[in-house]
Amino acid sequence: MKILSYLLVYRRFLLIVLTPLLLLPLPLIIKTEEAECAYTLFVVAIFWLTEALPLAVSALLPAFMFPLFGIMGSKQVASAYFKDFHLLLIGVICLATSIEKWNLHKRVALKMVMLVGVNPAWLMLGFMVSCAFLSMWLSNTSAAAMVMPIVEAVAQQIIRAEAEADELEMSCSNGSINPALELDENIGEHENPDWKEKEKPVNGYNNNVGSTVCTVEKENEKGNEQQNLPPAEAERKSRKDKYSGIFKVMCLCVAYSATIGGLTTITGTSTNLIFTEHFNSRYPGCQCINFGSWFILSIPIAVTILLLSWLWLQWLFLGFDLKNMFKCGKKKTAREEASSQVIQEEYKKLGPISYPETVTLVLFIVMTLLWFTRDPGFIPGWSSLFPKYKSYITDSTAALVIGLLFFIIPAKTLPRTSNGENTVSGYIPLITWKEFQSCMPWEIAILVGGGFALADGCEVSKLSEWVASKLTPLGSLPLWLIILISCLIVTSVTEVASNPATITIFLPILSPLAEAIHVNPLFILIPATLCTSFASLLPVATPANAIVFSYGHLTIMDMVKAGLGINIIGVAVVMLGIMTWIVPIFDLYTYPSWAPNIPSTNGTGL
Repeated sequence: MKILSYLLVYRRFLLIVLTPLLLLPLPLIIKTEEAECAYTLFVVAIFWLTEALPLAVSALLPAFMFPLFGIMGSKQVASAYFKDFHLLLIGVICLATSIEKWNLHKRVALKMVMLVGVNPAWLMLGFMVSCAFLSMWLSNTSAAAMVMPIVEAVAQQIIRAEAEADELEMSCSNGSINPALELDENIGEHENPDWKEKEKPVNGYNNNVGSTVCTVEKENEKGNEQQNLPPAEAERKSRKDKYSGIFKVMCLCVAYSATIGGLTTITGTSTNLIFTEHFNSRYPGCQCINFGSWFILSIPIAVTILLLSWLWLQWLFLGFDLKNMFKCGKKKTAREEASSQVIQEEYKKLGPISYPETVTLVLFIVMTLLWFTRDPGFIPGWSSLFPKYKSYITDSTAALVIGLLFFIIPAKTLPRTSNGENTVSGYIPLITWKEFQSCMPWEIAILVGGGFALADGCEVSKLSEWVASKLTPLGSLPLWLIILISCLIVTSVTEVASNPATITIFLPILSPLAEAIHVNPLFILIPATLCTSFASLLPVATPANAIVFSYGHLTIMDMVKAGLGINIIGVAVVMLGIMTWIVPIFDLYTYPSWAPNIPSTNGTGL
C-alpha cells in the first residue's frame, strides 16, 4: 500500500520521466526526420493531455527538441512563438481590461436581464443572452466570473422570498396577518434545509467534490419519505425541490452560455484564434477567414444552440410551463418580485454611466466596426483604401490601434472649481500596464506559440505529408461521416484536456486529412474547431464550468446529465450548419486553388 501511495503522489513526476523514455525507440529505430518530429509531437501531446507539466511549459519543448534533432534551427523555431495571433490577443485584452476595470460588463449584463423580465424561464434566458454577449468579446472564464455573482444574488433572494411567502401562508391560515414581505441581506434563517444538507461534508470530503453515490442514495430516500408525508408537507417539499432546480439551472445556464457566446467571434475564445492563425499560416493564399465571415457562419449556430440549450435545461430541471412563461398582466409572484428587486438594486449601485465607461463603450463599438468592415466580402472594405499593401492589414491591426488608445486616453476629465475653471490633476490613462498584465493570458500565448512551432516542424520534416498519405483511404467514407467522426473525437478529447491543447493537437492532423481526401479543408476544420468548445460534462473541463461548480449548487451528476444534452445539441447543430448555410459562404463543395494538390499515393514512409 505504501508503494501505491508513493506512486499516486509522484504520478506526475513519473509521467514526465517515463513518457520520453518509453517513446525513445521511435527516433532511435526509425532514423528519419518524420520519426523525430513524431516523437516530439507525441511527448508534447501527452504532456498537454495529462497536464503533467503546465501547458505553457510543455509548449516550450519544441523550442529545444527541434534544434537538437536537426529539424529546425533555433531562430526558425523562435519565430513561430510570436505571430499575428499574439498581436490580436494583446489588442483584445486591452479592451477586456478596460471593460472589467470600469464595470461596463456588469451594466450590460444587468440591463439585458432587466429587459427580459423576472419570470424564471425568461430570467434564465436573460442571463444566458447577457453572458453569451459578454463572452463574444471577453474570455469565457471572465464572462462566467462576472455574471455568476449576480446570478447567485438573485438565486438567494428567490429562496429567501419563497421562505417568507411560506411563513405568510402559514400565518394567514392561523388567523394572523404578516406585514409586507421584507427582503434583507441576512438569509441564514431562511435557507433551504436541503441546500444546507448538500453543503455538509460527506465522509470527510468537501462538498465541491461530493459523493455521487451518497447523493443518489439521499435522493432515493427523500423520494420514499415524500410518499409518506401529508399532502401539505409533500407540496411544500415538492416546492423546495423545484427551488433547488432553479439554483441548478441558473448556474448551468451561465457556464454553457459563456461557452456558446465564445463561438460567435474569432476573439471570443482561444480555440477560434488558434484555428485562424493555423489556417492563415498553412493556407496563405486564402483570405476568406476574417472577423466578418466567421461571425456570419457562427452566429446562426450560436443562437440555435443557445435557444435549444435554454429549452433543454428548463425541461430537465424545471419542466415546461408555457402558461406561466407567456402570462401577461398577471401579478408577480414572491420569487419574481425578489428577483426584480435584486437586479434593480444592483443596477442602482452602479449609478449613472461614467466617463470611462462611455469612452470604453465607444472604443468597443469602433473596434467591432473596424473588424466587420475591414473586408466584408460583398462590398469593398476600408482595407481597400491601401491597395498597394491590402494583404498587410489584418484584424490585429485594428485591434492594436484601438488597444493602444486605452493607454493614451485619460480616465478622468478635468475637474472644475466653483468658478467653472478647470483644475489640473494627475494624468491617469484608462488602463495601466500592470492592469493589462494581470488580465493577459500569457499561458495561452505561449501554448499557442508551441502549437505553431509543432505545425511548422511537421511541415519541414514532411511528417504532415506522411500522415496525409496514410489517411487517404478515408476518402472512401461519406463526407458527412468523416466530419461527424472528427467532431465526436474532438468533443470527447476536450472533456479531459484543455480546449486550446485539443485544437492545437488536432489541427495539424485534420488539415492533411482534408488535403489527402481532396476536400476543402474548411469542411473539416470549421466543425472541429467549433466542437472543441463543447466541454460541458465535467467541472474540470473548462474554467467556466469550474467557477460555476465552486458555488456548491451542483453535483457532478447534474453537470453530466445537462452537459450530455448540450454536447449532443452542439454537435447536431454544427453538423446541420456545415452541411447547409455554411456551404455557399465558402463554396465548400469545390476543392480550392489555395489548398495543395496532394497526389493519391505518397511514397514517404517511416
